[in-house]
Amino acid sequence: MPRRVLTGTVVSDANDKTITVRVDRKVSHPIYKKTIRKSKKYAAHDEKNQCKVGDKVQIIESAPISKSKRWTVVTEGAAQ
Repeated sequence: MPRRVLTGTVVSDANDKTITVRVDRKVSHPIYKKTIRKSKKYAAHDEKNQCKVGDKVQIIESAPISKSKRWTVVTEGAAQ
């Protein structure tokens, strides 16, 4: 089964080798049909501590690294 790849923005890099990534998505409300923006935060493994707050990153599913980390950073981008 293929591993999921998500794109999001780094919102925290306070922990060692861990970043928090916010992934935004747009969904349609089932009754009102209005487009709503939903977001979810994921803890991701950043082996080299390269990512900073505001960077656009891609994360990929991985085997569990800790209690909350199941994602790994694939590509880092520049802050926008």
